Amino acid sequence: MPVAIVTGASRGLGLAVAADLADHGWSLVVDARIAAPLRDAEAELRSRAGSRQRIVALAGSVADADHRAELVAAADDLGGLDLLVNNAGILGPSPLPGLSVLGAAAYREILEIGVVAPLSLTQLALPSLRRHHGAIVNVTSDAAVEAYAGWGGYGSAKAALEQWSRVLSVELAESGEDVRVWWVDPGDLRTEMHQDAFPGEDISDRPLPDTVAAAFRRLATERPASGRHRAADILTGAPA
Repeated sequence: MPVAIVTGASRGLGLAVAADLADHGWSLVVDARIAAPLRDAEAELRSRAGSRQRIVALAGSVADADHRAELVAAADDLGGLDLLVNNAGILGPSPLPGLSVLGAAAYREILEIGVVAPLSLTQLALPSLRRHHGAIVNVTSDAAVEAYAGWGGYGSAKAALEQWSRVLSVELAESGEDVRVWWVDPGDLRTEMHQDAFPGEDISDRPLPDTVAAAFRRLATERPASGRHRAADILTGAPA
């Protein structure tokens, strides 16, 4: 059965994507920085998985090289990796500061977790993905392509994530390797991170993450060409 790594899977979109995959027969390696909510997520995923599926939950930060190695080793122990979902990321300070006052340390952390760590994990995962003709999904945002006040740190990290996704997809295609790279904008969702971006505001009009989770599995099943997608378009069949 297929195996996926989903980072940042203790809550929000990561948990919703992992749950949808568990519902459809995937074995999973999931992570999050904080152990307690990850244990709760693991229990939920196990309750949804069949008897032959395996769920491995590893607490740690994707910014840590040893933790990244643990994730890939766990996937290999399950038979090898078919799908890597780079979902982990951080918003930065809340309320969102303008770029004129965004601290260098905070910006470095946003870039480390949102750009450098997913690339490093992808590099480690590529040998297994090559063997399994697998795929990489990088979670992006409209903040990568639109200029929103206060979103300079997060948005520039997502822009960098999109660019290395684009370049990697070209490199893999030119070398004849059957590994897809998709970068997916899930849209505005009702998540803790999104609430942090708008402290004190009512975001109940945003859809819940589980409304778009199936888009990620659909990509892995249908295997379109590498490229940028909106989750809503995947679900409605609109062209990329």
